[in-house]
Amino acid sequence: MKKAISLAITLCFIALITVPTWAQDSSYQIVLQPSTLSLEVDDTTTINGSILDPDGNTVQDSVAFYSRNSKSVSVSSDGKLKALKPGTFEIIAYAMAPNDDRLTKKLTVDVAYPPVTDIKFVKMPKKVYTKTALSVAYKITDAKGFNRENVEVEFSSSNSNVAYVDQFERLQSKKPGTTTITATAKEVSASWEVTVIENPVTSITLDHEKSPVRTGDVVHFKAIPKNKNGKAVNDAPVQYSFISQTDDNLGEAAAGQIQPDGRFVANQPGLYTITAKSGSAVSESTIRVNARNVQQELQVVGKGIISDVHTSDLWVWEGVDGGDYAITGTWGGNGEAYFWDVSDPANMSIIDTVTVDARTVNDVKISKDGRIGVITREGASDRKNGIVILDVSDPHNVSIISEYTKGLTGGVHNAFIYKDHVFAVNNGRRYDIIDISDPKNPTTVSRFELDTPGHSIHDVWVENGIAYSSNWDDGIVAVDVGSTPAAQSPERHSTGVGSLDNPVKLGSYSYPSGWNHAAFPFKSQSTDDFYVIAGDEAFPNGLNIEDGPTQPAGWIHFVKFEDGWDAPKEVARYQIPEAGTHNFWVKDDTLYIAYYNAGLRIVDISGELMGNLYEQGREIAKHIPTHPEGRISNAAMTWGPQPYKGYIFVSDWNSGIWAYKLQDSNTQGTN
Repeated sequence: MKKAISLAITLCFIALITVPTWAQDSSYQIVLQPSTLSLEVDDTTTINGSILDPDGNTVQDSVAFYSRNSKSVSVSSDGKLKALKPGTFEIIAYAMAPNDDRLTKKLTVDVAYPPVTDIKFVKMPKKVYTKTALSVAYKITDAKGFNRENVEVEFSSSNSNVAYVDQFERLQSKKPGTTTITATAKEVSASWEVTVIENPVTSITLDHEKSPVRTGDVVHFKAIPKNKNGKAVNDAPVQYSFISQTDDNLGEAAAGQIQPDGRFVANQPGLYTITAKSGSAVSESTIRVNARNVQQELQVVGKGIISDVHTSDLWVWEGVDGGDYAITGTWGGNGEAYFWDVSDPANMSIIDTVTVDARTVNDVKISKDGRIGVITREGASDRKNGIVILDVSDPHNVSIISEYTKGLTGGVHNAFIYKDHVFAVNNGRRYDIIDISDPKNPTTVSRFELDTPGHSIHDVWVENGIAYSSNWDDGIVAVDVGSTPAAQSPERHSTGVGSLDNPVKLGSYSYPSGWNHAAFPFKSQSTDDFYVIAGDEAFPNGLNIEDGPTQPAGWIHFVKFEDGWDAPKEVARYQIPEAGTHNFWVKDDTLYIAYYNAGLRIVDISGELMGNLYEQGREIAKHIPTHPEGRISNAAMTWGPQPYKGYIFVSDWNSGIWAYKLQDSNTQGTN
């Protein structure tokens, strides 16, 4: 049974991620004024754009703009630009030509670096021991208060026979005495007086506790430098290193890594000898690392192929009648959301369709009680967009309860249901918190929006009263919306500082690429460590929406807040070369990733995490879902996974919905 709010969809759906595939060889072209830009920090200006026909005549006197680096150079859609940080950046102009070609034009913006005004040493000791090496830490700032890392620094020593700074910016201490180290950057300098004393260390003990050891296990080595009387010299620095003899020695890649604090992880099975050095004293310890042995066979149980439209997200739930159901959205189509009976995953079938006024139903969510559904709208013909609230108590006969568009006309890309409230990602700028306890009369109770220049948001996930949003350049942002004692967050966090009516920011973490697209909190069952997993999305090679495969980029970041919300630290990653991530899910120390062109990946994330998990034998299983009758045939673009009742359900942008099951095996399993 099909329902429709409106089938008259006339707007052309424009998504920024498709810009790289827009026509560059059209007979029409965008012309920008000015054609180049050189600015100072805080300068503002306006860019104007027009479309010329093949004869050079102006056929349209406006275009739209966006910034590839909105935290560095912000620009409004009508071309008002402000330089925020120094460097070289790109502004993209885009428009539709009269012949329906999609046009783009790049504008390079050079923002001059302000003059350097200060350099200072950071937390450097007043004394060091002979025959040790110490990394030199310093901070450079400029006239606008920016920390500068692209400035050449020269070091000198008043007595290089005592100590000097080498080409790798490490202090090399040679013999007892005092020297002054001077750091010079441009026209400014700083000095640090350091005394070198005789190194008392004559021996080192080196221990570890973990046994047996598998690839991916983090082993903590503890080195204790001691003097000739056997007493510990606690302030003596220790340098760790290792050599490996892997089982596979035929041109193997990096065998492992060791951190300055003695934490070690092996990527491959074999023998590893860890060395600890302090001054002239050296100690070694050899360990055997075995294969992790977690691989299992992954069975394709069933599939529901969608050929005429791209498939977006999915949600699987137990209905009020005890049956198992799924909903999938559609992308760049006619506003459909499909309802599936998945009680028999080998024979999944569409049992109902809801059609709304939209080009894209990007996100679909179902309430915990299985009675209410929420779908998002983008590209509505009346430009109202917003969300649509559904009665899904009978998945065979779904009905529309209400649509809610107040303040949401720019389009809702993602949503999340939490305690009778919908968190709706609004126009890529903020999320609105909407009370749907009376689903016929929803009401916005609050909003959360960052105040950073050029900010944007993609997604939000709520767990135990903390909302974790994904904000591209601004990264992960954690917000208290009524946290509970069960909140998987740093212990020092006082619960309940915010509420659904009053969201309160707790902390954030951003990373250089600015690709943050998804976030998922989890507390390790094996270690009790709390992580927020951040996922990327990027299309450096363009997004093919009609034919041919797409090659995205990006990976999974593991972030810990163990020292508080204001002290995040990225500790590990899962990165597949030449592929890019989308959505993911964690259950029982297992990570399920929709890795776009690399398909479904199931990863063991038990134990302490460090390094690139992809290289550590932690991958349990994988499958790349392709189908000759897909929207784009034989091209995987895996969108979203969900583990459910022993199965893994996955939506694929090009082929529809898939169901998998891990087969029992004789693997060692997670620890």
